[in-house]
Formats: sequence, structure tokens, C-alpha cells
Amino acid sequence: MLDVIKLLPDSVANQIAAGEVIQRPASAVKELMENALDAGATQIDLVVKDAGKALIMVVDNGCGMSETDARLCFERHATSKISKAEDLFTIRTMGFRGEALASIAAIAQVELKTRRKEDEVGVKIVNEGSVVKEQTLAPMAVGTTMTVKNLFFNVPARRNFLKSPAAEMRHVVEEFTRVTLMHPQIGFTLTSDGKELYHLYPGNLKQRIMGLFGNSYDEKLLPVNQDTDRVSIHGYIVKAECAKKTRGEQYFFVNNRFIKHPYLHHAIENAFMEMIPKDSFPGYFLNIEVDPKDIDINIHPTKTEVNFLDVKLIYAILHAAVRKAIGQNNLSPMIDFEEPANLGFDFGEVVKSSNPIVQPTVPIDPTYNPFRQNREFNKSSFGGGYVAHEHKSDPGDWRLLYGERTDTEEHTEGKPVESEQKSHYLQLNQSYIITTVKSGVLVIDQHLAHYRILFEKFLKEMESHTGHSQQELFPHPFTLNVNDASIFHEMLPELQEVGFVLEQVNPTTFVINGIPADLGDGDPVALLEKMLDNYKINRTDLQLERKLGIAKTMAAQLAVKSPSTLTELEMRNIVDQLFGCTVAEVAPDGKKVYVIVSMDEIMNKLNEK
Repeated sequence: MLDVIKLLPDSVANQIAAGEVIQRPASAVKELMENALDAGATQIDLVVKDAGKALIMVVDNGCGMSETDARLCFERHATSKISKAEDLFTIRTMGFRGEALASIAAIAQVELKTRRKEDEVGVKIVNEGSVVKEQTLAPMAVGTTMTVKNLFFNVPARRNFLKSPAAEMRHVVEEFTRVTLMHPQIGFTLTSDGKELYHLYPGNLKQRIMGLFGNSYDEKLLPVNQDTDRVSIHGYIVKAECAKKTRGEQYFFVNNRFIKHPYLHHAIENAFMEMIPKDSFPGYFLNIEVDPKDIDINIHPTKTEVNFLDVKLIYAILHAAVRKAIGQNNLSPMIDFEEPANLGFDFGEVVKSSNPIVQPTVPIDPTYNPFRQNREFNKSSFGGGYVAHEHKSDPGDWRLLYGERTDTEEHTEGKPVESEQKSHYLQLNQSYIITTVKSGVLVIDQHLAHYRILFEKFLKEMESHTGHSQQELFPHPFTLNVNDASIFHEMLPELQEVGFVLEQVNPTTFVINGIPADLGDGDPVALLEKMLDNYKINRTDLQLERKLGIAKTMAAQLAVKSPSTLTELEMRNIVDQLFGCTVAEVAPDGKKVYVIVSMDEIMNKLNEK
């Protein structure tokens, strides 16, 4: 029998190995930027074209390489970071495996230009598919320029699996964010297709967060600082009231290296327990400093997974540090009972007012008799409807439930009260509309009913392009980070169809010039941010159609809330419009909108012994 096991050629082995390290353009961006950090650079510039598929260029002013090192750096397992196995437990650098450049060179056309400070000229090496095509001297400044062209040019099947340019660019920006966050002392720039998306200047961590996510984070962040003998935790958490519906701003770092760790994430979620809604997620930017011998980062080629020697201790310290930060920065007013409060004026001064002081009075109905059976109904302020006096309400009065009124005239002080037709709508607990139908009593959840009405209205407007706009007197500008701005740009056509008039003034800033006529006095910026959060959830988890997601979010935010007092006319309109909907029985989220209590059920309850 012939032997069947054979050694793979180096070109094939390199392509297989490259699939683990370089999964998409963002993976190459990560590896190249981390190499620039390890070279001691103080300025790193990233340039990409076509979301990195056509070009990735990283320019740094680090230490550079010699001619021999430049040639050797493309070999597999060639590294300057470690020399023996024991070094794996003392790693402080970002890279150490010696696989990144070899993997990139195996699936792309790579040009390396580098120069050390002590060298008069630099060296240029061109590598295609792990084969060196050119090596020459090149004049250049101190540092390294790595240019990667036509990623996956020799693996077309892998290239076909890449997502759209917008999606791949979001991954590039995410890797850029992870690398730059915990190195605020270094300057970074990101340029995409000739447009500069980020220009980050050296500064502190808070300034770096604001540079990446917007100046609004100046008021959203709470500092976290905890030092112990085994671990130090520093960074910022986002205030509870600014929690989002998506897991966007959640960044863990260990010794300045980005990691993913669900167990430690639970420590922060537990610290925020009962402070944020169940469907929201806390934001954080935290770096955990530990002795390298207490962690193992050699688990996965991407180096985003780590093992801790004592993870339960890290969990406890992290939880305590976050709780301490929340407690120390609690903005609730504190009252000192030992000292008199200073309310901003002298109690000795007499406050003068042009309005006369009127003693409050309580209106009393002198004709009220609790033993009278025919109790009178007074006209309320709710659009001409009728309600019983609160002190006269009686659950046993069938006229209160059915909205009927006798035609008998009652007299007050010898004068007849005009008889009017009683309303057939009653609001219960400021949350439910009650009216009668042929088969019994109809009970409608006012919020869910209005939710269904608005959902179908907005969906119809988007399909027929008939949304009405209200011009804003003063435009509302708002800024997003690059990833959110890219996603928001995808939503613009549907938002304009429901009545928003939006203008994009730069890659991350939008201006609201008009709002839907249904919005009223609502905050358009808050509504759009909410819609963006929900759209990101639906887009990644549920894969809902974009129009459905936008219609659901707008309807949920603008629907009448419970509890809210409604007039008779408002209740009538909700009922009439609800039963004009395509699906009146359930709300867009699947909840039941109304129930009918039949006469048989009522009679059975009354006859129970």
C-alpha cells in the first residue's frame, strides 16, 4: 500500500495558516498597527482604500529595521519579541508569535520600506505570495512604511466571502479603535479613500475616548481607579442613564491589550444591577494591569482571549471598583442635617410679590348625599366627557362602566341641569380604554393600540413615500462615531420617507432640518439615537427588514404612554383607527392589544357564591 501522508508545500501551508490570523482586512490592520506600537512609534498613520481590500498602508516613526531583519521578518515564526518558551509568561509586547507578516505576505502583495536612525538610507522589499520579488535601497525618514495591496489576490474564494465595503470598513474602524484607545500618548490618523476620518492627538485617556466617540462623552464618563497588590484597574465607565441597547462601547484591556471576557463583563453588569433597564448594556473602557506571569495570552492567534491565574479575584476587584466609582460619583443631592441648608436667599428678607396671596380652598358639593341612588355626573375637562366624582365612585354602578346616563333632570338650588348624552368611552387607570360592544365590554391597552396604529401609518408612508415634514426653525446638529455614522447613513432613505429632513455635513455629523409632523415636541436627536440603537440590534441579531425596524422604533417612541389621561375624542379616535388597521389584534411586538369580556362572563361572576 502506498504512503498517503505528505508534507504540504510552503505556499499552501502559509495560506492555510494565514486563514487563522488574517480573516479580513481589519485583521491585517490590527497586526500592522500593533507592530508599529512595538517599534516604539509616537505617530502612526493608517491609510485604506476600498475598506482595505485594495490598499492598507501603515506609516510609523518607530525604530525601523536593518536590511537583514527586513528580509527575515516575512519568515514564519521569525520574531524579535521572544527567544525561549519561558518568555511567553513575561510578554509585554503586542505581538510575539511571528506569524502576522508571514501570513499577510502569503495572501497579498506587500511592500516594506524601513530605516533605522543609525542608517543613512532605508531598505525596500517587495513580497508577493511569500516570494520576494525585489530588494533595493530607498531614501526615507526613520521608521517603517508597510503597504499591503490586493488582499487575498491569490485566494479568490476567500475574497468572495468578504462583506460589503461599508461592513468591512466598520471592522477596520473597530480594530483602529481597539488599538488606539489604550495608547492615548501616541498620535494616530485614519484615512479612508482620501478622506480623513480620525486625527487623534496625544493626550490622556478621556481625551482619546472623546476623540473616538464624540465630545458628548465628556459628561457621560465616570473614572475607575483601583490599585491592589495583585491587580490595578484604571479607566472609565459610562453613567447608568447613558446605557445603550447595544453592546457598542464595551472595551476590556489587559496590559493595554484588547480582550473579550464574558465572565468579567458579568462583573460590570452585576455592578450596574437595578440601575439600568434589563434590555440595556453598560459602557466601559477599562484596562486591567496584572503581572504577565498571572495570565496566558497564547490561546488563540488573534490574542483576544486570555486565561487568568485567579479570575475570581479579578472578578471581585473589578466589581468592587465599578461599584465604588458609581457610589463616589453619584449625582443625587446630599442633605446635611447638621448644618442649615443654604437655599440661595436670606430668610430675613421679605419676598414681595405683585400677586395677592390667596388662601387655598377645597370645593365642596353641598348636594352630595352618599345614600342617593341616582348619583349625578359632572362634566370633566377631558373634551366634553363625563366622569363620576371621585368620592362618589362605586364599582357596582353599571352606568359608570357602560357610560349611560338617565334622562331624568336633577335640580340644584331650584334650577334644572341640562341633560346631555353620556360618553361611551371610559379610561381605566389612565392606561386602558373601556367601551361597550354588542357581545360585552371591550378593554383596550391604549399604548399598544396607538403603537399598532402608528406602526402601520409609518410603514405605509415609507412604502408610498408620503411622509409629512415639519421644517425646523433652528436645525439640530448631532455627531456620531464613524461606525454609527456609517450605519446611520444606510437608514437615511427610510428616515426621509417618514418625514425627517437630514443633511450629512461631514463623515460623522448630521443636521436635522425637518422632523415628522407626528413628532410634536419630542426630542428628534434622542429619537434618532434610539432608532439607531434598535436598528443595530435588528440588523445584527434579528435581520429584520430596515423599513419594519424603523417603523417599529418610531411607533414605539411616539405612541401614547401609560399612564396618560386621554380626552373622549382621543379615546374615540384610537378605537376607530385601531379597527381600521390591517392587524388590530396584536401590537408590532406581538402583545395582545385588547380583550372582550362577554356578558356571559360578567353574569357568571355576578352569580358566583
